Order: sequence, then structure tokens, then C-alpha cells
Amino acid sequence: MEVSYETVRQWCIKFGPEYARRIRTPRRPLGDRWFLDEVTVSIRGRRRYLWRAVDQDGDVLEILVQKRNDKQAAKRFFRKLLRAQGQVPLDSTTDKLPSYGAAKKEVMPSVAHCKDKYANNRAEVSHEHTREQERQMRGFKSEGLAQRFPAAHGQVHNLFRVGRHLLNARYYRWFRDLTFDFWPEVTCVRNPA
Repeated sequence: MEVSYETVRQWCIKFGPEYARRIRTPRRPLGDRWFLDEVTVSIRGRRRYLWRAVDQDGDVLEILVQKRNDKQAAKRFFRKLLRAQGQVPLDSTTDKLPSYGAAKKEVMPSVAHCKDKYANNRAEVSHEHTREQERQMRGFKSEGLAQRFPAAHGQVHNLFRVGRHLLNARYYRWFRDLTFDFWPEVTCVRNPA
């Protein structure tokens, strides 16, 4: 069966958000230490900010594309993150962008906030997959696509990324088998048996 790149792209646009929702639904809230970062993306020549939060295990918690990186944008991102996780973190780590601190004081005043120099590398590294995809796609064509693709990709990445360095081979294979057993439930694919 031959399938063009455009067909795969259309399938991702149509089915990606639904797969991400199905992956996210049965899972428990993820980590209690949050690493937040924003990166600029170009959408039809306009600068937009892609905000991302990951936990201490590198799992993507939330992604949001916005026009600004000011206090209001940070507050919106924090609220969306809190709604999705259903819990307040023990601490949050960000870069030195002032809007993080100002928004955190209003939305999550009890949470410890770290802005040390290399402490946020976990969130910085998580942007690499988005950058790679952005290069392959020659930039995102719309804000909606820039929001949908990384959000869906982040959830699928969380499902299939098993911390191999933390496990011995037997447990790693067991977790991989669980993941591949769960994938047909997400995609509603029946095994021919």
C-alpha cells in the first residue's frame, strides 16, 4: 500500500488530538516537579510562543501556543496546566523570564520557584522534537496546527518513551509490551486473530 506524506499529514490532523485525549484520560496525574519553558516559533512569518511544561521524568505535561510571553500569557498557561493535572506541584523550575514569577505569585503562591542557571535544561531539551518537526514541515502553517501537533506528539511520546536507563532489560521489555498492548485501544484497531 502506497501512502503519500500528505495523506499521513491529514491523518495526523484528524486523528492526533483524539489519540492524545485517549492516552491522557486513563493516566494518573504525572510528576509533581514541573519544568516550564517557552520557545519562539514562526507561523507564516509571525512570531509566536510555544509554552511547554514537563515533569521530573521528562513527560510532557502541557503545551500552549500564544501570541505573547507576558504575565497574562504565563497565567493562562499555569491555569491550563493546573486544570489538566488537577494538582499543584511541589516546585516549579523556569528560566529567568520575569512573567513566570509574576504569574506564579498570583496563580500558585505556595509553590517553590527555582530560576537557577542550568536547572531548566529538562524543559529546554524537550523542545528538540518540536524543532525537528518544524524544520521538516518548513514551519507551521497555522496556530491551530502548531498547537495540535506538539500536543498530540507529546502525549504519544510520553506513552512510548520508557526510561530505559532506569530499568533492567526484563522490566523494560515488560513496559514496552504494556505500551504496545494499550496502543490498539487508543487507535481502535482490531488485531486480526
